[in-house]
Amino acid sequence: MRHGRYRFLAGAMLPPLLLYAVFVVSPYAQAFYLAFTDFNGVSSDVRLVGLDNFTRLWSDPLFLAALRHNGLMLVVVPLVTIALALFFAASTRGSRLLRAYRVLYFFPQLLSVAIIAVLWQFVYTPNSGLLNGLLDAIGLSTLERSWLAEPRLALWCVMAALIWSAVGFYVVLFAAAIESIPADITEAALIDGAGPVTLFRRITLPLVWDSVQVAFVYLGIVALDGFALVQIMTVGPGGPDNSTEVMGLSLYRNAFTYGRYGYASAMGVALFFLTLTLVLLMLRVTRRERVEMA
Repeated sequence: MRHGRYRFLAGAMLPPLLLYAVFVVSPYAQAFYLAFTDFNGVSSDVRLVGLDNFTRLWSDPLFLAALRHNGLMLVVVPLVTIALALFFAASTRGSRLLRAYRVLYFFPQLLSVAIIAVLWQFVYTPNSGLLNGLLDAIGLSTLERSWLAEPRLALWCVMAALIWSAVGFYVVLFAAAIESIPADITEAALIDGAGPVTLFRRITLPLVWDSVQVAFVYLGIVALDGFALVQIMTVGPGGPDNSTEVMGLSLYRNAFTYGRYGYASAMGVALFFLTLTLVLLMLRVTRRERVEMA
Protein backbone atom coordinates (compact mmCIF):
# COMPACT_ATOMS: atom_id res chain seq x y z
CA MET A 1 0.00 0.00 0.00
CA ARG A 2 2.79 2.39 0.96
CA HIS A 3 4.72 1.63 -2.25
CA GLY A 4 1.62 2.43 -4.27
CA ARG A 5 1.32 5.78 -2.51
CA TYR A 6 4.96 6.60 -3.26
CA ARG A 7 4.48 5.71 -6.92
CA PHE A 8 1.40 7.94 -7.06
CA LEU A 9 3.29 10.88 -5.48
CA ALA A 10 6.25 10.37 -7.80
CA GLY A 11 3.94 10.26 -10.81
CA ALA A 12 2.15 13.43 -9.67
CA MET A 13 5.40 15.32 -9.06
CA LEU A 14 7.26 14.24 -12.18
CA PRO A 15 5.37 16.35 -14.82
CA PRO A 16 5.70 19.70 -12.97
CA LEU A 17 9.35 18.98 -12.18
CA LEU A 18 10.03 18.21 -15.84
CA LEU A 19 8.27 21.40 -16.92
CA TYR A 20 10.29 23.38 -14.36
CA ALA A 21 13.52 21.82 -15.59
CA VAL A 22 12.71 22.55 -19.25
CA PHE A 23 11.36 26.10 -18.92
CA VAL A 24 13.34 27.42 -15.90
CA VAL A 25 16.48 25.41 -15.17
CA SER A 26 17.39 24.82 -18.83
CA PRO A 27 17.41 28.54 -19.84
CA TYR A 28 19.52 29.35 -16.78
CA ALA A 29 22.00 26.62 -17.69
CA GLN A 30 22.09 27.85 -21.29
CA ALA A 31 22.74 31.44 -20.16
CA PHE A 32 25.59 30.28 -17.91
CA TYR A 33 27.12 28.37 -20.82
CA LEU A 34 26.77 31.25 -23.29
CA ALA A 35 28.46 33.60 -20.80
CA PHE A 36 31.72 31.75 -21.51
CA THR A 37 31.39 31.97 -25.31
CA ASP A 38 31.51 34.56 -28.10
CA PHE A 39 28.02 33.64 -29.39
CA ASN A 40 26.56 36.39 -31.58
CA GLY A 41 23.00 35.07 -31.83
CA VAL A 42 23.30 34.05 -35.48
CA SER A 43 26.35 31.93 -36.19
CA SER A 44 26.43 28.28 -35.15
CA ASP A 45 30.19 28.57 -34.73
CA VAL A 46 30.40 29.16 -30.99
CA ARG A 47 33.85 29.52 -29.47
CA LEU A 48 34.63 29.23 -25.76
CA VAL A 49 36.41 32.35 -24.48
CA GLY A 50 36.69 31.47 -20.81
CA LEU A 51 36.40 34.43 -18.46
CA ASP A 52 37.02 37.08 -21.14
CA ASN A 53 33.43 38.31 -21.07
CA PHE A 54 33.52 38.75 -17.30
CA THR A 55 36.88 40.50 -17.50
CA ARG A 56 35.47 42.96 -20.03
CA LEU A 57 32.62 43.85 -17.70
CA TRP A 58 34.93 45.58 -15.23
CA SER A 59 36.58 47.67 -17.95
CA ASP A 60 33.30 48.61 -19.66
CA PRO A 61 32.51 52.21 -18.63
CA LEU A 62 28.86 51.87 -19.65
CA PHE A 63 28.36 48.77 -17.52
CA LEU A 64 30.12 50.41 -14.57
CA ALA A 65 27.88 53.48 -14.94
CA ALA A 66 24.84 51.18 -14.98
CA LEU A 67 26.15 49.44 -11.87
CA ARG A 68 26.49 52.79 -10.06
CA HIS A 69 22.98 53.85 -11.07
CA ASN A 70 21.48 50.56 -9.90
CA GLY A 71 23.45 50.95 -6.67
CA LEU A 72 21.91 54.37 -6.09
CA MET A 73 18.46 52.98 -6.84
CA LEU A 74 19.17 50.15 -4.44
CA VAL A 75 19.63 52.65 -1.62
CA VAL A 76 16.92 55.17 -2.48
CA VAL A 77 13.98 53.10 -3.77
CA PRO A 78 13.57 50.59 -0.88
CA LEU A 79 14.16 53.18 1.86
CA VAL A 80 11.81 55.84 0.46
CA THR A 81 9.11 53.36 -0.57
CA ILE A 82 9.06 51.61 2.81
CA ALA A 83 9.16 54.90 4.73
CA LEU A 84 6.21 56.28 2.74
CA ALA A 85 4.27 53.02 2.96
CA LEU A 86 4.74 52.79 6.73
CA PHE A 87 3.71 56.43 7.15
CA PHE A 88 0.54 56.05 5.09
CA ALA A 89 -0.36 52.71 6.67
CA ALA A 90 0.14 53.99 10.22
CA SER A 91 -1.59 57.33 9.62
CA THR A 92 -4.75 55.70 8.22
CA ARG A 93 -5.05 53.13 11.01
CA GLY A 94 -8.49 53.20 12.53
CA SER A 95 -9.85 55.55 9.89
CA ARG A 96 -13.40 54.97 8.65
CA LEU A 97 -12.12 55.58 5.13
CA LEU A 98 -9.40 52.94 5.44
CA ARG A 99 -10.86 50.78 2.66
CA ALA A 100 -11.14 53.77 0.32
CA TYR A 101 -7.53 54.75 1.12
CA ARG A 102 -6.38 51.22 0.33
CA VAL A 103 -8.07 51.31 -3.07
CA LEU A 104 -6.53 54.72 -3.78
CA TYR A 105 -3.02 53.65 -2.79
CA PHE A 106 -3.30 50.32 -4.58
CA PHE A 107 -4.51 51.81 -7.87
CA PRO A 108 -1.02 52.02 -9.52
CA GLN A 109 -0.70 48.26 -9.07
CA LEU A 110 -3.54 47.82 -11.57
CA LEU A 111 -1.51 49.54 -14.29
CA SER A 112 1.17 47.87 -16.38
CA VAL A 113 4.72 49.16 -16.22
CA ALA A 114 4.45 50.44 -19.79
CA ILE A 115 1.38 52.53 -18.95
CA ILE A 116 3.06 53.91 -15.82
CA ALA A 117 6.11 54.90 -17.87
CA VAL A 118 3.98 56.67 -20.49
CA LEU A 119 1.95 58.48 -17.80
CA TRP A 120 5.11 59.77 -16.15
CA GLN A 121 6.48 60.84 -19.51
CA PHE A 122 3.47 63.16 -19.78
CA VAL A 123 4.05 64.35 -16.20
CA TYR A 124 7.63 65.34 -17.05
CA THR A 125 6.93 66.83 -20.52
CA PRO A 126 8.68 70.25 -20.56
CA ASN A 127 6.05 72.48 -22.18
CA SER A 128 2.69 70.87 -21.41
CA GLY A 129 3.56 68.43 -18.64
CA LEU A 130 1.66 68.15 -15.38
CA LEU A 131 4.66 68.92 -13.17
CA ASN A 132 5.73 72.10 -14.94
CA GLY A 133 2.09 73.15 -15.25
CA LEU A 134 1.61 72.72 -11.50
CA LEU A 135 4.76 74.69 -10.73
CA ASP A 136 3.60 77.47 -13.03
CA ALA A 137 0.12 77.51 -11.45
CA ILE A 138 1.50 78.04 -7.94
CA GLY A 139 3.96 80.71 -8.99
CA LEU A 140 7.12 78.61 -9.05
CA SER A 141 7.79 78.81 -12.77
CA THR A 142 11.50 79.38 -12.07
CA LEU A 143 11.69 75.72 -10.98
CA GLU A 144 10.39 74.41 -14.30
CA ARG A 145 12.81 72.04 -15.99
CA SER A 146 13.17 69.64 -18.88
CA TRP A 147 13.17 66.91 -16.28
CA LEU A 148 14.14 63.90 -18.36
CA ALA A 149 16.61 65.89 -20.48
CA GLU A 150 18.87 66.98 -17.61
CA PRO A 151 21.52 64.39 -16.66
CA ARG A 152 21.51 65.27 -12.97
CA LEU A 153 17.70 64.93 -12.70
CA ALA A 154 16.73 62.14 -15.11
CA LEU A 155 17.57 59.18 -12.87
CA TRP A 156 15.78 60.78 -9.91
CA CYS A 157 12.71 61.24 -12.10
CA VAL A 158 12.77 57.55 -12.99
CA MET A 159 13.11 56.62 -9.33
CA ALA A 160 10.14 58.85 -8.44
CA ALA A 161 7.99 56.94 -10.94
CA LEU A 162 9.27 53.62 -9.61
CA ILE A 163 8.47 54.59 -6.00
CA TRP A 164 5.00 55.86 -6.97
CA SER A 165 4.21 52.60 -8.72
CA ALA A 166 5.40 50.43 -5.80
CA VAL A 167 4.32 52.25 -2.65
CA GLY A 168 0.61 51.33 -2.86
CA PHE A 169 1.21 47.60 -2.59
CA TYR A 170 3.30 48.02 0.56
CA VAL A 171 0.75 50.38 2.10
CA VAL A 172 -1.80 47.58 1.87
CA LEU A 173 0.74 45.03 3.14
CA PHE A 174 1.78 47.12 6.14
CA ALA A 175 -1.80 48.20 6.91
CA ALA A 176 -2.83 44.54 7.15
CA ALA A 177 0.14 43.82 9.43
CA ILE A 178 -0.64 46.84 11.64
CA GLU A 179 -4.30 45.85 11.92
CA SER A 180 -3.25 42.44 13.23
CA ILE A 181 -1.57 44.04 16.26
CA PRO A 182 -3.84 43.48 19.31
CA ALA A 183 -5.54 46.69 20.38
CA ASP A 184 -4.77 46.08 24.07
CA ILE A 185 -1.03 46.40 23.37
CA THR A 186 -1.36 49.86 21.86
CA GLU A 187 -3.90 50.91 24.49
CA ALA A 188 -1.51 49.88 27.28
CA ALA A 189 1.29 51.88 25.64
CA LEU A 190 -0.96 54.95 25.35
CA ILE A 191 -1.97 54.63 29.01
CA ASP A 192 1.73 54.53 29.93
CA GLY A 193 2.16 57.87 28.18
CA ALA A 194 3.65 56.78 24.84
CA GLY A 195 3.29 59.38 22.10
CA PRO A 196 2.66 58.60 18.42
CA VAL A 197 6.37 58.47 17.57
CA THR A 198 7.23 56.23 20.54
CA LEU A 199 4.23 54.03 19.84
CA PHE A 200 5.34 53.55 16.26
CA ARG A 201 9.03 52.99 17.07
CA ARG A 202 8.60 50.75 20.10
CA ILE A 203 5.39 48.86 19.34
CA THR A 204 4.26 49.05 15.72
CA LEU A 205 7.57 48.72 13.86
CA PRO A 206 8.92 45.70 15.83
CA LEU A 207 5.62 43.85 15.40
CA VAL A 208 5.48 44.40 11.61
CA TRP A 209 9.21 43.94 11.04
CA ASP A 210 8.77 40.61 9.21
CA SER A 211 6.71 42.42 6.57
CA VAL A 212 9.30 45.21 6.36
CA GLN A 213 12.06 42.64 5.85
CA VAL A 214 10.16 41.05 2.96
CA ALA A 215 9.59 44.51 1.47
CA PHE A 216 13.32 45.27 1.58
CA VAL A 217 14.12 42.08 -0.34
CA TYR A 218 11.50 42.57 -3.05
CA LEU A 219 12.20 46.28 -3.49
CA GLY A 220 15.91 45.55 -3.69
CA ILE A 221 15.23 43.19 -6.59
CA VAL A 222 13.04 45.85 -8.24
CA ALA A 223 15.82 48.44 -7.82
CA LEU A 224 18.29 46.16 -9.59
CA ASP A 225 15.96 46.10 -12.59
CA GLY A 226 14.30 49.37 -13.68
CA PHE A 227 14.67 48.32 -17.33
CA ALA A 228 11.11 48.93 -18.52
CA LEU A 229 10.81 52.45 -17.08
CA VAL A 230 14.22 53.50 -18.42
CA GLN A 231 13.54 51.94 -21.83
CA ILE A 232 10.24 53.81 -22.28
CA MET A 233 10.75 57.06 -20.35
CA THR A 234 14.26 58.20 -21.10
CA VAL A 235 16.04 59.68 -24.09
CA GLY A 236 18.20 57.22 -25.98
CA PRO A 237 17.10 55.21 -23.96
CA GLY A 238 19.54 55.42 -21.08
CA GLY A 239 20.24 59.12 -21.58
CA PRO A 240 20.91 61.89 -21.53
CA ASP A 241 24.66 61.21 -21.48
CA ASN A 242 24.04 57.69 -20.11
CA SER A 243 22.75 59.22 -16.87
CA THR A 244 19.93 56.65 -16.62
CA GLU A 245 21.79 53.59 -17.88
CA VAL A 246 20.89 50.47 -15.86
CA MET A 247 22.22 46.93 -16.05
CA GLY A 248 19.07 45.51 -17.64
CA LEU A 249 19.27 48.08 -20.42
CA SER A 250 22.96 47.34 -21.06
CA LEU A 251 22.17 43.64 -21.25
CA TYR A 252 19.28 44.22 -23.67
CA ARG A 253 21.30 46.53 -25.90
CA ASN A 254 24.31 44.22 -26.11
CA ALA A 255 22.14 41.23 -26.97
CA PHE A 256 19.54 42.61 -29.36
CA THR A 257 21.25 45.69 -30.80
CA TYR A 258 24.92 44.70 -31.01
CA GLY A 259 24.49 40.90 -31.26
CA ARG A 260 26.85 40.22 -28.37
CA TYR A 261 24.83 37.40 -26.82
CA GLY A 262 27.80 35.90 -25.00
CA TYR A 263 28.74 39.22 -23.43
CA ALA A 264 25.09 39.93 -22.57
CA SER A 265 24.83 36.49 -20.94
CA ALA A 266 27.85 37.36 -18.82
CA MET A 267 26.00 40.49 -17.69
CA GLY A 268 22.99 38.35 -16.85
CA VAL A 269 25.10 35.93 -14.83
CA ALA A 270 26.74 38.82 -12.97
CA LEU A 271 23.30 40.30 -12.28
CA PHE A 272 22.06 36.90 -11.06
CA PHE A 273 24.84 36.55 -8.50
CA LEU A 274 24.54 40.21 -7.51
CA THR A 275 20.81 39.76 -6.84
CA LEU A 276 21.39 36.54 -4.92
CA THR A 277 24.07 38.20 -2.80
CA LEU A 278 21.80 41.18 -2.19
CA VAL A 279 18.92 39.00 -1.00
CA LEU A 280 21.13 37.06 1.41
CA LEU A 281 22.74 40.27 2.67
CA MET A 282 19.40 41.99 3.23
CA LEU A 283 17.99 39.00 5.06
CA ARG A 284 21.08 39.03 7.24
CA VAL A 285 21.21 42.79 7.89
CA THR A 286 17.48 43.21 8.53
CA ARG A 287 17.21 40.14 10.74
CA ARG A 288 15.95 40.86 14.22
CA GLU A 289 14.88 38.82 17.18
CA ARG A 290 11.30 37.75 16.57
CA VAL A 291 8.71 39.61 18.63
CA GLU A 292 5.84 37.37 19.68
CA MET A 293 2.37 38.70 20.42
CA ALA A 294 0.64 37.13 23.37
